Amino acid sequence: MWVAVAGCCHGELDKIYETLALAERRGPGPVDLLLCCGDFQAVRNEADLRCMAVPPKYRHMQTFYRYYSGEKKAPVLTLFIGGNHEASNHLQELPYGGWVAPNIYYLGLAGVVKYRGVRIGGISGIFKSHDYRKGHFECPPYNSSTIRSIYHVRNIEVYKLKQLKQPIDIFLSHDWPRSIYHYGNKKQLLKTKSFFRQEVENNTLGSPAASELLEHLKPTYWFSAHLHVKFAALMQHQAKDKGQTARATKFLALDKCLPHRDFLQILEIEHDPSAPDYLEYDIEWLTILRATDDLINVTGHLWNMPENNGLHARWDYSATEEGMKEMLEKLNHDLKVPCNFSVTAACYDPGKPQTQIQLIHRINPQTTEFCAQLGITDINVRLQKSKEEHHVCGEYEEQDDVESNDSGEDRSEYNTDTSALSSINPDEIMLDEEEEDEDSIVSAHSDMNTPSVEPSDQASEFSASFSDVRILPGSMIVSSDDTVDSTVDREGKPGGTVESGNGEDLTKVPLKRLSDEHEPEQRKKIKRRNQAIYAAVDDDDDDAA
Repeated sequence: MWVAVAGCCHGELDKIYETLALAERRGPGPVDLLLCCGDFQAVRNEADLRCMAVPPKYRHMQTFYRYYSGEKKAPVLTLFIGGNHEASNHLQELPYGGWVAPNIYYLGLAGVVKYRGVRIGGISGIFKSHDYRKGHFECPPYNSSTIRSIYHVRNIEVYKLKQLKQPIDIFLSHDWPRSIYHYGNKKQLLKTKSFFRQEVENNTLGSPAASELLEHLKPTYWFSAHLHVKFAALMQHQAKDKGQTARATKFLALDKCLPHRDFLQILEIEHDPSAPDYLEYDIEWLTILRATDDLINVTGHLWNMPENNGLHARWDYSATEEGMKEMLEKLNHDLKVPCNFSVTAACYDPGKPQTQIQLIHRINPQTTEFCAQLGITDINVRLQKSKEEHHVCGEYEEQDDVESNDSGEDRSEYNTDTSALSSINPDEIMLDEEEEDEDSIVSAHSDMNTPSVEPSDQASEFSASFSDVRILPGSMIVSSDDTVDSTVDREGKPGGTVESGNGEDLTKVPLKRLSDEHEPEQRKKIKRRNQAIYAAVDDDDDDAA
């Protein structure tokens, strides 16, 4: 089947779907599925805008509300994960995933689903070490600290995903797995984004938690966004046993939705022709959710996941055959994700702006139904009860402010030295120039204790000849300096990169990628527009928006 992948969406659904329609006409034909790698911005109204971690002057309604209200419907099934610029109060309603609009599905804090037999997993947010070991304690109305910490990845989500044993076909993350840049054309990456050099050389760019998941899951494809540059890599994993075949992951990061930027990629993914053409729950994932329900934490206290160290009675929460059978029976052997979207908040009306909409911590009926089916805890219900008892949502504000400006002591199992400034992405702006996150400071001697995999000869050869490679298996174009006007490669196979038109009729715009060296004046113009419209970096995220 044909799958489209988008980088940072920034609420530009109309432009993305228009560009996709153009690509379908010029390329392989109808696309079956669209995957979005974060910064989706499912903004329903003015209150949602206030929950998005960007400066007020960059809060724009964009076009999602039209899909939420029913004015428009997504022309293709759309799956997405959260990034670091989201309507966090909206996504918080759906911690286990759910429909944010008809035909648009959020994977949740972490999740796995199936479509046409293709197994798709993902994790929302970005990694920050000082919040990694906390529970999900945030709830609206957010304060200046929790509006950022709400989208920071937690160890519980990584722990759940590491219980998976069955193969994953596609995995989505917003920030890149740390070290992935060593498996692609690093020279070209640093030519395009020279301010990444120090972090790349120190091996501190990207998420160590995502790197850990990459090593464990070994998916066929891994898609990311966040750093606003297209980059492809081929990572050859080491086989655990001599008799096993070593698996490989094709990694692709994409840019954000702007004219002449590589934000959209279409590729052909093998699927099961006999599998249903609707979204399905993944039985292994549901079983893991139920098994780990007792591990839910809604406090801001630091805690560790169970491990085999003699301190925990149980540390293996992977799905057993008996557990999966029991879960199937619980669901009456029906794994179809119900189309049970419902409007839970007032929708934006351009004719009647409402700037004083009250922020409410909502319980979403989709989550209520899902938790009742599985017999698991609705995190938001637990949060509300804790809030009534201990005012938990505001309890840790002072603690967070202290930790964000502390002496550099590590707050997670990942080692992070704090002796040298990291690079700043000039393509973006800072939320708060006075504050610096502990994880935005890195050392030339920083050493991650996550498992590392040395590139194989095949991966090294692939990386060395990167600029000459047109197509990866699965029609993934990797050439970053290709300026061919067509979406057809040398062998005549469709699957090229597509950019949005510049306010013109998309059907008349040539499908062309413009790099810095080919169009310096055009790039400069786009960069200014980028900053004026979309650019907004979390004050504790020095990498990108």
